[in-house]
Amino acid sequence: MIAYQYLRISAHLLAGLWTCAVVFPRTDAAGRERRIQRWSGQLLAICGVQLEVRHLAGQQPASHAMIVANHVSWLDIFVINSHQPCRFVAKSDVRDWPLIGWLSSKAGTVFLARGNRRDVRRIYAGLVGAVHAGERIAFFPEGTTTEQGQLLPFHANLFEAAIEAAVPVQPYALRYLDASGAPHPAVAFIGDMSFAQSIAAILRAREIRAELVRLPVIETAGAHRRDIASKTRQSVAQALGHPES
Repeated sequence: MIAYQYLRISAHLLAGLWTCAVVFPRTDAAGRERRIQRWSGQLLAICGVQLEVRHLAGQQPASHAMIVANHVSWLDIFVINSHQPCRFVAKSDVRDWPLIGWLSSKAGTVFLARGNRRDVRRIYAGLVGAVHAGERIAFFPEGTTTEQGQLLPFHANLFEAAIEAAVPVQPYALRYLDASGAPHPAVAFIGDMSFAQSIAAILRAREIRAELVRLPVIETAGAHRRDIASKTRQSVAQALGHPES
């Protein structure tokens, strides 16, 4: 069974490589988004991950906003993309992951060198331009993956792009649950765990439910980036049931 799952995921990755190399250059932005959304959903299905999207009653998604979420696993990008395709800001390490790094790059991911202020300024300017051009941008303000049950401080730098672009922030709270509703241990991607080890753990797991909760938008007009980062973290922490300190 595991061998069959490995074959399926390998074939799916190769199909993604072919799509990025051959189809993407010949299609428009809407066509690329449809293919990214479908491919991401299929990847989740192969990994045995069932997606559940929730939101508050009567709440409507922002038509134009920067999307942020807490960061648990490499799966997060594909969970969000299967619901709402975005261009992601990710740490530069992701670019070196086998196949996934190349696919992420071709899907429009923006790679950020950790601790490089000049890189942050360059990317910030690019994000503002992308938002003005109508693209959806998403990032993980913790800056790294964390174990479920933890929530790191939200870095404020990239929130400045939302202020400059005059768009609100759309927070999402993301968690992975088992059949009993407890945090699923198989999705942990922390410490020295390799990408290959993470895939193996996920493929061996059972009944992973990705719960993506869309939270109320946070307006940015006249606000400071640190205040927006703090409000966003408080909203995500409350949805996850974490302490807000």
